[in-house]
Amino acid sequence: MRVICTMVGKQGRQWRSICKGLVLGTLLTSCMILLYCLSSVDVPFDLPEIPVPYSCAHRPAHLHTLPAANSSKQVTGRTRLCAPKVDIMFMKTHKTASSTLINILFRFGEKHRLKFAFPDSRNDFFYPTPFQRSQVKDYKPGMCFNIICNHMRFNAAEVAKLLPTDTTYITVLRDPAELFESSFHYFGRLVPLTWKIPGEDKLSEFLRDPSHYFDAEGFNSFYLKNLLFFDLGQDNTLDLEDPRVEEGIRSITDRFQLVMLVEHFEESLILLKDSLCWEMEDLLYFKLNARKGSTVSRLTTDLRAKALQWNAIDWKLYQHINDTFWAKVSAYGRERMRGDVAELRRRNAEMAGICIEGGHAVEAVNIQETEMQPWQPIGEKSIMGYNLKKNVDKAHRTLCRKMLMPELQYLTELGVNLWITRLWGHVRDIINW
Repeated sequence: MRVICTMVGKQGRQWRSICKGLVLGTLLTSCMILLYCLSSVDVPFDLPEIPVPYSCAHRPAHLHTLPAANSSKQVTGRTRLCAPKVDIMFMKTHKTASSTLINILFRFGEKHRLKFAFPDSRNDFFYPTPFQRSQVKDYKPGMCFNIICNHMRFNAAEVAKLLPTDTTYITVLRDPAELFESSFHYFGRLVPLTWKIPGEDKLSEFLRDPSHYFDAEGFNSFYLKNLLFFDLGQDNTLDLEDPRVEEGIRSITDRFQLVMLVEHFEESLILLKDSLCWEMEDLLYFKLNARKGSTVSRLTTDLRAKALQWNAIDWKLYQHINDTFWAKVSAYGRERMRGDVAELRRRNAEMAGICIEGGHAVEAVNIQETEMQPWQPIGEKSIMGYNLKKNVDKAHRTLCRKMLMPELQYLTELGVNLWITRLWGHVRDIINW
């Protein structure tokens, strides 16, 4: 009798598991269709083109005095005088520490009372559709904006019609093998073609024979092949030898004055500071949206080689940008760079001691305030966050909170209505149940 009851109990659990899977699968599919319909926009192509030749910013009254280094700006002895640049296009690529950078831009924009071009109803510009001016909240032709920095699929022509002519264009890249691993982990459950991959180690199985599991026309398939090239508005499915690959790389390097590298994040920030004539305090940051180490797949030499081969266009782009990046570092001065990086690290460590309970990031389940909870991928809680110290002194309280605040909460504070994103968040929470 006990054996029969045990078998019945096991069968009951199996049936409950199957039913739960069917219910969640149906719900997920229905909600994906609903959200797709809600987020699809009719793009008016007949918007009048009214150029924005000049900035609408409240110009800072003071000039910064910086060490001179290969600068064409006004130079006095060994210093140069310049005003902070406030017209900025930051192309926010996926899984590249871009949430950390957008937090820096949000704080800078608030400091100088700048006007952001924000999306409407969600936290991106209807990605993965190419960017259109009509996707900007409350947009009217001729309106002036200073900063645009939310996720989009880059469309150079449309962006140029939105911002002043002397806008500085910036983006950030990441080693394509590491980016692929991160994207596979974070977005894998949103790409139906990965659902049929057998075994526990789906990443290794995918890289064993990517073409077997990849469909270029499949839903969300762009997350799993040359994602950088795709985000930057190019065709991510081209053969490496296709001349359009070289043309695409050339258009990227011609358009962006600074391309930062995740692997050299602090050096990238110092180059950003030099390019925009910012102050060191503008660069202070805490690493946001970091994954807990146990969820990161360590790539073997073999897997890394396969990942780079699969993402060959991104790898070619990255190698080209890497060369130009170090040329900029050399022009800046290697010794000067080391000194500035050391100062940035010291000041960040000081802020961590002032702002962060325990001085480090914690897992999602240990974050005490809802406002400090970062967005999580479907199926798990792998993104870490922070607890704000309870006894932060009044002088640092606002800055600390904003430095620690996840992107969605900060966008809400800046007045963006994220109802579609929040609806999807509720669906995600049900699926994570």
